[in-house]
Amino acid sequence: MSSNNRNPISWVPSVYFAMGLPFVVLNMVSVLMFKGMGVSDAQIALWTSLIMMPWTLKFLWSPFLEIFKTKKFFVVLTQLATGVGFGLVAFALQLPSFFAVCIGLLAIIAFSGATHDIAADGVYMSELNKQDQAKYIGWQGAFYNIAKIVASGGLVWLAGWLLVQYGDGSSPETQHDATVKAWMTVMLILGGVMLLLGLYHARILPSGGAASKQEQVSASETLKRLLEVIGDFFKKKHIWYYIAFIIIYRLAEGFVMKIVPLFLKADRAIGGLGLNEQEIGLYYGTYGAAAFVIGSLLAGYYISHRGLKKTLFSLCCIFNLPFVAYTLLAMYQPESGLLIGGAIVLEYFGYGFGFVGLTLFMMQQVAPGKHQMAHYAFASGIMNLGVMLPGSISGFVSDWLGYESFFIFTLFATIPAFLITYFVPFTYPDEKK
Repeated sequence: MSSNNRNPISWVPSVYFAMGLPFVVLNMVSVLMFKGMGVSDAQIALWTSLIMMPWTLKFLWSPFLEIFKTKKFFVVLTQLATGVGFGLVAFALQLPSFFAVCIGLLAIIAFSGATHDIAADGVYMSELNKQDQAKYIGWQGAFYNIAKIVASGGLVWLAGWLLVQYGDGSSPETQHDATVKAWMTVMLILGGVMLLLGLYHARILPSGGAASKQEQVSASETLKRLLEVIGDFFKKKHIWYYIAFIIIYRLAEGFVMKIVPLFLKADRAIGGLGLNEQEIGLYYGTYGAAAFVIGSLLAGYYISHRGLKKTLFSLCCIFNLPFVAYTLLAMYQPESGLLIGGAIVLEYFGYGFGFVGLTLFMMQQVAPGKHQMAHYAFASGIMNLGVMLPGSISGFVSDWLGYESFFIFTLFATIPAFLITYFVPFTYPDEKK
């Protein structure tokens, strides 16, 4: 059977697993890796936020992928490049200037991962008709989130287990060597998985369509089209309010995203909870993942029953609830796994429940029009930028205030989100049942 005639179940799950893995590793797993290697919170938060920039700016080069080769070519190429990149990160951990080298390599992986997202979505939309797109959307979302569970749960747990196996805890030097070996192993496993996925998709994945003569326009014409799409975006009704809303809705999350795993791992003497990688991996990979799925599903039914306009403010409230839980954890530093796990469950449930509202708002109020897909991608990029910017300074703020005061500060950072959500105008009415 030719690759173009293969059942989508043979490639949709694996492609979207490959899409989710690098994003989660760069966004969260690398934070714990660098924390274990002794890098300061401020440096970790700054640089692991900045390297996420390609996912914000990917719309700038997405039109150029339409005029060269096939979409499959870019999917396979980026998966292989990402695999090699993780392998290089593994060996770079042994260098004296490991942090700078690793950040440079992770930035390259980020560009590769963002490009992979564009091409993978292109294959999905090109190869499947609307009926099949709806049929396999569940597989797409499920395996993207399975990648999150594997990375933030399984791989983090594995790093903690390896740390115990490699180290005897007799001296700081021995512990450091054990940490390096543990994370080297994890990065090599990641690299191997991505290379195997690339080789698998080189054989299985349909082409997604070659660039036709009509598509093979000059780079200047492509740039002209891109500027036209961006110009139309800024002509939309209420667009500046919408941009502010997209950024501010996740403002507090942007501050805490990088700090929460650092807080969980930090010693109790400096205000943290003193968890090891195995405990963090267990909490995130099991309880957190289940809470995220439940929250997302319940939010979908909630919105479909009452409509987005009537539910958006309550979604914003639930989205910001976890910040209260982490403030209480920082104040009382409980040792009970039940309380700590409960806070992580609340975080993921609130995130899953509240994030659905922002996603639907971008689809239903920001994206509609002549360039719907491009404008949704543009709105998503702005949303990622809104998380990245506070994330990049969150480590400095946390170091300055300490964990307890930092989480209190994030509670005040939720106030603009409540205000702008309460007054946000709707351009398009909710569909009637």
